[in-house]
Order: sequence, then structure tokens, then C-alpha cells
Amino acid sequence: MTDKLLSSLPLSARWGDMDSFNHVNNAAFATYLEEARMHWFTSLGPGWIDERITPILAAQTINYRIPIEWPAAIAVELRTERIGRTSLTLAFRIVSASSPVRHYADGSHVLVWVDRASGRSVPLPELVRNAASA
Repeated sequence: MTDKLLSSLPLSARWGDMDSFNHVNNAAFATYLEEARMHWFTSLGPGWIDERITPILAAQTINYRIPIEWPAAIAVELRTERIGRTSLTLAFRIVSASSPVRHYADGSHVLVWVDRASGRSVPLPELVRNAASA
């Protein structure tokens, strides 16, 4: 993983994210990660997706460190872990927005770019490769 922060997205835990144990349900963590990825991708401008190619989530690992309790202001930090020919592995941390040492979760997700028509993998767009390696 690189030390360079690609993106840090501030989010708020919503009441609807809570489960019967009075903390954010594990499924909500995946939604937070999706928001962070989409925020980073759209910040790149056109070229990361088009009518021919799209990224798909091929794998995701989440290590839950401590519960998030409502209300909570959090931040999802993204960093590059690995750049492949057709894939990008992003490492993430979910931390307290006001105190980043309060570390709620970490892990990684693997994205593979595919041809929409065939479903076969295609080379990583140069825009994404350049942004992830900068």
C-alpha cells in the first residue's frame, strides 16, 4: 500500500444504519466503501467508465476493529494497494472524522475493468492507472 492518500470522504452514520446491538450494522460499512470509491472515481473526470467498459467489484475484505455508534462523523480513506493489468486493489480505513486514531475498520477491495458486452476483463484505463500511481 502506498502512503499517499487518494481520497478521504467524510460521511455521517445514519440512524437507519444501526442494528439491534446499537451500533452500525456490518452491511452499512460496505455502503460507506461504495460511496468512497464512487466519490474518488467521479473526481477523476470522464474516462474511468464509458459505454464500453465498467469496473466491477471482484472482492472485498473488511476487518471490523471497533463498533461505530450513532451519531458518528466518519471518514473513509482510500489508498492504492496494487495496480494490475486489468485490476486495481484499493486499501481503505474507516476512521473517526474528528480523531483519525479512532479506527473502526480497514481492508481492501479489488476492482476489475470489464467489457460490458462480453464481460471479459480489459486493461485498466490509463486515467485510473495514472491517478492510482500518482
